[in-house]
Amino acid sequence: MNEAAPSRGIGDYIRAALACVATTLLTLPLAGVVDAANIVMIFLLAVVMVAVWLGSGPAILAAFGGVALFDFFFVEPRFSMAVADAQYLITFAVMLVVALVIGQLAARLREKALLATRREDEMRALYDMAKLLSGAITVEQVADIVRDFLASRLEIEAVLYLPRGDDALVAMPARQGGDRHQAHVSAVYEQGQPMHLAAEESGYAPALALPLVSSVQTRGVLLVYSDHAERFSATERRPLLDAVASLAAIAVERLHYVEVVQEVTLGMESERLRTALLSTVSHDLRTPLTVLVGLADALTLARPSLPAPALESAVAIRDQALRLSGLVHNLLDMARLHTGKIVLNREWQPLEEVVGSSLKAMAGVLAGREVRVELAPDLPPLEFDAVLLERVFCNLLENAAKYAPQGTILITAHVAGELVEIAVVDAGPGLPPDGEDSVFDLFERGRHSGAGGGLGLAICRTIVEVHGGRIRAERRVEGGTRIVFTLPLGTPPVLEEEAGE
Repeated sequence: MNEAAPSRGIGDYIRAALACVATTLLTLPLAGVVDAANIVMIFLLAVVMVAVWLGSGPAILAAFGGVALFDFFFVEPRFSMAVADAQYLITFAVMLVVALVIGQLAARLREKALLATRREDEMRALYDMAKLLSGAITVEQVADIVRDFLASRLEIEAVLYLPRGDDALVAMPARQGGDRHQAHVSAVYEQGQPMHLAAEESGYAPALALPLVSSVQTRGVLLVYSDHAERFSATERRPLLDAVASLAAIAVERLHYVEVVQEVTLGMESERLRTALLSTVSHDLRTPLTVLVGLADALTLARPSLPAPALESAVAIRDQALRLSGLVHNLLDMARLHTGKIVLNREWQPLEEVVGSSLKAMAGVLAGREVRVELAPDLPPLEFDAVLLERVFCNLLENAAKYAPQGTILITAHVAGELVEIAVVDAGPGLPPDGEDSVFDLFERGRHSGAGGGLGLAICRTIVEVHGGRIRAERRVEGGTRIVFTLPLGTPPVLEEEAGE
């Protein structure tokens, strides 16, 4: 490609010279018949045609050649460069100036026309590439489209670098035998600025790294390289490369958001199906469980009493049926909370009342366990749903009794800014590493809980959040787990007696 340019330029100058010769041959029969001024116009026309056809350089040659040939063949003495009349010198000068001006103007017009044609062609090609990118469904397809476009249009190689997982840039297609561009590409990705790489700097051919900058962030890096650096480093090539990088960035960003939307949609659909399944299964299980508990109670109360082994089995059946009934009740609560069907019955009341009722309700589970309650004396009344908050305390106490079979269970509460911070602390084995957040997920249980799925802490989180609070789990340095949740203080109503005063 580069070797063809000089030969083509020499050919253009030869064609310009031949055009001057042809013009001379055509006008020779007119010598002495047509006025010399008209012959000059024919030579000027030849200069214009050369400029439009071949460009400014050949037009300059045609201008000088036309003046020389006109002097030699048409000015007395003919067939000599001598000039008999000095006025012809003015003619030659005017002819040369006019030829040069007209030739340059025509050449510029030609160059602008060629530039417009080339840009139109580039825009059409970019439009075709944009259509292909809009239909790409994987980043690999984006990389193939960009690589094929640059190979066909500019005869250069291209590699797309995109972040994966841990934000490490991955080449598409993968580079064989290692990638010496990796460090430079990472710098371009972090800084968001293009970088030229010389052959000795990259270890390969000369290269140019362009960041894929989208409307939000840098999505990757486009690396182009070729043994002929002018194919991508020339000033007129840069706008096309920038446009390709911009289109690639838009395509990659579109695929990213498509992936995000798919994940969110899948998560919402999974949550909807899970909630519907919980509600349906729970409703279907309530009736047989109620019958099972009633029959087990009837067996334990039968007269005369059952034999000891049978009575023991009846008690075990009743206890397990009650336990399963509690699990089904939790499932129903979770389904209702997730569908927003539970309406909070908020009332202003002291926290110690709901703590006391929770301890009374869990007396059987906490039998033989020491439970300490340390509530700050300055706790104001809070606005909450007593039934739901009691469920929170019951689930936390049951959780502490189950996973910390020994040691004291501590309940604390104090004012922290605009919130009341409440904690239930046990002395059990504690949470697994990095398990502080996942313990509140549906069907998530600690490593010491055995098989099965957990709902208690998930229900606690939902109830606390609908009250405007937050809940978290902490690993204690001395061992055990501390479950902390907050409730907003709010502004209690003023009592009528206080208002009268």
